[in-house]
Amino acid sequence: MTEFTERTPEPEADPDIRSGMGLFERYLTVWVALAIVIGIGVGQFLPAVPETLARFEYANVSIPVAILIWAMIFPMMVQIDFGAIVGVRRQPKGLVVTTTVNWLIKPFSMFLISYLFLIILFRPFIPEDLAREYLAGAILLGAAPCTAMVFVWSYLTRGDAAYTLVQVALNDLIMLFAFAPIVIFLLGISDISVPWDTVALSVFLYIVIPLGAGYATRLWLIRRHGIEWFDNVFMKRLAPVTPIGLIITLVLLFAFQGEVILNNPLHILLIAIPLIIQTVLIFFIAYGWAKAWKIPHKVAAPGAMIGASNFFELAVAAAIAIFGLQSGAALATVVGVLVEVPLMLALVKYANRTRKSFPEPEAAPDT
Repeated sequence: MTEFTERTPEPEADPDIRSGMGLFERYLTVWVALAIVIGIGVGQFLPAVPETLARFEYANVSIPVAILIWAMIFPMMVQIDFGAIVGVRRQPKGLVVTTTVNWLIKPFSMFLISYLFLIILFRPFIPEDLAREYLAGAILLGAAPCTAMVFVWSYLTRGDAAYTLVQVALNDLIMLFAFAPIVIFLLGISDISVPWDTVALSVFLYIVIPLGAGYATRLWLIRRHGIEWFDNVFMKRLAPVTPIGLIITLVLLFAFQGEVILNNPLHILLIAIPLIIQTVLIFFIAYGWAKAWKIPHKVAAPGAMIGASNFFELAVAAAIAIFGLQSGAALATVVGVLVEVPLMLALVKYANRTRKSFPEPEAAPDT
C-alpha cells in the first residue's frame, strides 16, 4: 500500500502530510465512502452481479473475494524483511512497549470497550444478534495491529524507518501464532460460536500464504535484481494493487450489505464510536508508556501508531471468511477503515507537536 521502506530518508523537518501520503492513503475515507455508495447501488439496481459472484465458492470460501483479498495483502507482506528482527537489540524497550500493548492490552481493551457500547449502551438502537456481529468485527480489528500504513505514520512523525520495520516484522511473526487463539477466546466469551478450523483456515489463507509468498518473492527478487530495483521499481509497480483490491472488495461487500445500511444508517456511527475511543486509548497508553520509559520519539511514535491503527485488510478478510459478506462483522471492519485515516492523522499531528517532550536519541558511537 505504501512505498516507504526501511531505506526512507529521515527528513530534517516535519514532513508535509499531503506530500507524505499517496493519493490512495490521503483520501482513503473518501474512497471507502464512494465504495459504499457504488456497492449499495450495485446491490439495489444490479442484483444479478452479487448473486452471480456468490455462486463461485469452494469449501465456503468465495473464490472472487479470496483473490481480491490476496491482492490486498500480498503487496504489504512482500515488504516485510524478517532479517530485520536481528535489530531487536536496538532499543529493546520500544519493542517491549509495542508487543505488550499490541498483544496483551489492545485485543482485550477493544473487546471491553466494544462490548460496553454495542451490547450494553446501544442496546435500544441495535438488535442483540446484530450487535454481537458488530462486536465480532471489532474483535477482529483489535487482534490485528497495523502492518502497512504504519510506514506512512512513521514517515510523517520522523520515525526511525529501519526500527519501524523491526517492530512490524516482529508483530507479523507474533500474529502468525497469536491471532487465531485471541480471536477464538474473545469470540467465545462474547457468546459467538466459531469453529476453530474456520478461524485456522482464515489464518492460513490470509496470513500464512501471503506472508510466506511475500517473503519468498522478496528474497528471490532482491537476489536477482538487487535491493534498489526492488524498492524503486518493483514496489512502485506493485503499489496500486492493494488499493484496487481493497476498493473492489468493499464495493462487492456493500453490494451485499445495502439493505442493512439503508435500513440502519445510524449503525455506522454507533459502530464508529467504540472504534474511535479504542484507537485514541491505545495510542496514549503506548505513547505515554514510551515517554515515561524515556524512549526516543523516533521509536515511540511509530510504536504507538502500530497499536493504534489496524491491519484492516486482514480484519476485513477474516470477517468475510468467517462470517460472510452479508455479516455485521464484515460491516464493522469496514467502518474501521472509514474512520482510521482522519483519526490517525490527528494523532500524527499530536505526536509531532509533543516531540520535544521526549529525550533526544543517543548519538551513535564513533567507529
